[in-house]
Amino acid sequence: MNPPSSDLILYGVIGIFGLLLIIKSFIIVREQTAVVIERLGKFQRVAPPGFGLIIPFIDRKAALVNLRVQQLDVTIETKSFDDVFVNLQVSVQYQIGRANVQTAYYSLDNPKGQIASYIFDDVRAEVPKLELDNVFAKKEDIAMAVQENISESMEIFGYTIIKALITDIDPDHKVKESMNRINAAKREKEAALQEAEAKKIRIIKEAEAEAEAKRLAGEGIAQQRLEIVRGFKESVEDFQKSLQTVTHEEVMQFVLMTQYFDTIKDIGANSKNSSILIPHSPGAMKDYQQEIIQGTFLGQKLNDNTKDA
Repeated sequence: MNPPSSDLILYGVIGIFGLLLIIKSFIIVREQTAVVIERLGKFQRVAPPGFGLIIPFIDRKAALVNLRVQQLDVTIETKSFDDVFVNLQVSVQYQIGRANVQTAYYSLDNPKGQIASYIFDDVRAEVPKLELDNVFAKKEDIAMAVQENISESMEIFGYTIIKALITDIDPDHKVKESMNRINAAKREKEAALQEAEAKKIRIIKEAEAEAEAKRLAGEGIAQQRLEIVRGFKESVEDFQKSLQTVTHEEVMQFVLMTQYFDTIKDIGANSKNSSILIPHSPGAMKDYQQEIIQGTFLGQKLNDNTKDA
């Protein structure tokens, strides 16, 4: 005999209710998370990762707590010691330990807001002590001070502060333009100094090269004159050997005439010369000879007087 339809409905409802109880009894907790279990509104336990059981309708999952490292970014406007307003981007990395889940969950209603309040307070206490340039130079010191102060305060509530970082320092745009102009001026000054130093080195090296060239040219001219004198001496000796009747005056005239024509030849061969006026008569050679002889005698006389003195 088949049961009445009302019994089938009752069995169905009981079955569904039983299945629901079974489903509600199971909980699955993901890795690096923790589930806070409350029983009738009171804290019961912290469920670890994996499979777990609870009493349906008596126990409930009050919260899912993230145990991974989290980051809170805060932008703070403050003023430096030299009255320059600056925006600082502060990033704080924090974590809840598994042993501190109960304290962290029940102590703070808005943990991120609480951490941000501490960051604001610490940054606005540290930055006004420093000038703007030192804010850039000592940002690590500021971050360390913030980290130490927040760590001490948040540890009571079950939060571990891992690291505090100042990721950006943004002064007013007019201040940044002024700083860029100052930096550009310093670089231009350094470039000018380097350019002047390079020019100085070039001038010194050119002067040294010119002095060396003149020294070598002087040595060449001296050597040339020495060879000319030696040639004159040999020419005079040859004349005296070949022609016994040739006097010194005639030899001198011959040598001067030869040098005279060589000089005219050199002047004509030089393309840079435009014009030059020189005596060009037979009597001029005799005048040259007399002046050379007189100069030689005068120099010899002065030399003898110097020796006697």
